[in-house]
Amino acid sequence: MALLSPLSLSTKSFAGGRSKPYPPLPPRRINIRACSSSADVPVPDSLSSEWLESRRKKPLGPRLNFSAEQAVECQLDALKFNDQPRQDYGVEVMYRFAGFDPFERSTYFGPFFDLGQFERFRRIFHHSTYRVLLGHKERKVLSSLWVKENRFKRRVWIQGSRPEEEEVFQFTMVQKIGGSWDGYWLTESVLHDGDGISGGVAY
Repeated sequence: MALLSPLSLSTKSFAGGRSKPYPPLPPRRINIRACSSSADVPVPDSLSSEWLESRRKKPLGPRLNFSAEQAVECQLDALKFNDQPRQDYGVEVMYRFAGFDPFERSTYFGPFFDLGQFERFRRIFHHSTYRVLLGHKERKVLSSLWVKENRFKRRVWIQGSRPEEEEVFQFTMVQKIGGSWDGYWLTESVLHDGDGISGGVAY
């Protein structure tokens, strides 16, 4: 049995010994589906109320439009309702306002402490004279002082939630210049106006 060459498969014989090539095959049509672009995705005319509400509930912290006085009051309000909407939320707000470097020991509470971890920061509020701030009943501004244009101090009297519990604290606020916090008021220190850290700090 003779084998046919590829050339013989592409021709056919006619009378007279002549051969004629098969007509060329029509070009194959390839269907290519392009990936959907962002223009193909339907865009709603308005955002849902849930999305808008989630934006309003962004974590409380420093705001560019806060004055030094507002920054202090914001922190004190958070501490007064410390466990709303969750436990120690007020202490979290204080930590966001804190202007110390988490990689260096800080004098935020007076003595040098390593406050890079939030848990260490939180413990001081629960195991020292600072606990009077948590859930306090009343407060009163005793004095305010502009040390410099970008440095502000305020002394506040606090009446705690426990009987005969009252203390005085001094907030020092500093307005940052340059960097990512440019123009924001951050807390340099919150000092107890007395013996400082006491009450057995579990540090």
